[in-house]
Amino acid sequence: MRHSSLAGTIPLLLLLATGQAAAHAFLERADPRVGNKVATSPQQVTLWFTEKLETAFSTVTVTNAAGQRVDTGKSACQRQPDVDIGTSGGTGTYRVKWHVLSVDTHTTDGDFTFQVGP
Repeated sequence: MRHSSLAGTIPLLLLLATGQAAAHAFLERADPRVGNKVATSPQQVTLWFTEKLETAFSTVTVTNAAGQRVDTGKSACQRQPDVDIGTSGGTGTYRVKWHVLSVDTHTTDGDFTFQVGP
């Protein structure tokens, strides 16, 4: 009888461990969209994450095709960080990088690109 209760407990523990991993803040969507091409340089990049973020420990940066940082250094990191960028970033490929800490104390980071041009 003990053997069968142990067999039922193991899948439950695995399910709980899997649920914990899902609590990280992952990028849900972005504007401009990941890999998208836009006609002109956007005034702002907005990211949506799957969890709420700790604002003091979360950063988002945007660089232009020349590798120059074009964001203002100020982002409203919540669950939806808005990153203000300059008006004259030029054409080419932009890279958005983030390092965020979710309220459940897990960090995630990543990056994506979008293009500006005709």
